[in-house]
Parts: sequence; C-alpha cells; structure tokens
Amino acid sequence: MNDIQLERLLSILYTDEDRVVCLIALFLLSTGCRLNEVLSAKWRDVDIEKEVFTVRAKYNESKRLCLVPLSNSAVEVLNQLETQGKFEHLFINRKTGKEYTSINEAWVRLRMKAGLPHLRLHDLRHQYASFLVSGGRALYDVRRKLGHFDPKVTMRHAHLSTRVLRDAANQWSVKN
Repeated sequence: MNDIQLERLLSILYTDEDRVVCLIALFLLSTGCRLNEVLSAKWRDVDIEKEVFTVRAKYNESKRLCLVPLSNSAVEVLNQLETQGKFEHLFINRKTGKEYTSINEAWVRLRMKAGLPHLRLHDLRHQYASFLVSGGRALYDVRRKLGHFDPKVTMRHAHLSTRVLRDAANQWSVKN
C-alpha cells in the first residue's frame, strides 16, 4: 500500500459510521496482529499501564504466548472502546452484544469506499511490518515482533515504500 492509498484508508477508518469495525482495522494496523488474535482479545489480556497486549497461545499461529507492545495509536483505539468493565472481549458487535467472529462484509464495504478493492485485512499486518522497517527497525526485531520463526516470512511482510527507498538512496548519493 503506498502513502496515498494509506491516507485514503485512514480517512475512511477515522470517519466511517461503523466505528467498531474501523477500530478493529486501526488496531490491526497499530499492532501487526492477526485478525483472529484481535477478535479473540479479552480485556484481561490488555495492560494499558504497561502498554502490552498478551496474545494467548491458542490464538497465536505459533501456538506460543506472545506479548505485543501497544503503540500510542493502539492505546488510543482501546480508549475509544466502550466495552471495558462491561464485556469480556474488547471488540463487541453493538447489534448482537457479542464478540465479533468475522468482519468480512464490513471490510469489503470499507475497502471499496477507500478505493482499495483488493486490500485484504492481512495486508494491514504487512503494512505494520513496513512501518517498522521504514522506521529503521532491523528485520530481526520485526521478525520477533510479528512472531515469525522463518526470516523469509518477515521479508515477505516488510515492504518499503518508494519514498523511504528514495530517501535512503539520497542519503548515500554521490555528491559533486
């Protein structure tokens, strides 16, 4: 996803009326978590004070407990939820009063509205990895953060934007 596409998506996620689904997408983008990890997230797994989210082994692809650091934007999402102290899960469907098991239908509508018909929810995880790499994080750090055992998987997730590559090239360009 390039910078313009990201801006279009964020514009929709910040303004669309389906707030909970938008907050789920923003949390995915802010943590790099997988959708099932987020939809199964419970308040007991969140420590806002320590800024950490615990993904239980049964929800993690690696089947290991994983501690996810919460960025400022992830904490902001959590602060917008109206479920703490009322529900066990973080993300609750307002119509049913139950946790979400899928957001596919809403996601199709949101991505079409943003003009990104092929954007998958899992692409938000790739975007998060790109944020980390573009911010100067080593691939080893990104690999650990995403819970990958194979560095090749991390390499597929971390795409650098053209702007970052251009800036890096300019930093080392030969000067006359």
